[in-house]
Amino acid sequence: MNNSHMSALRIKHQELEAKLEREENRPLPDAKAILDLKKQKLHLKDVMAQELAHG
Repeated sequence: MNNSHMSALRIKHQELEAKLEREENRPLPDAKAILDLKKQKLHLKDVMAQELAHG
């Protein structure tokens, strides 16, 4: 497992979390944007789990 790759994945996951939080707290949140961000976060979580399993 490449530590710099995992670090990059964690940073991307944190960025998506921040975007999701901002969108959810907007006066009129965009439901599609929230769904897309959640899907991206889940995908990254799956990728990180695979990296850990094969690392």
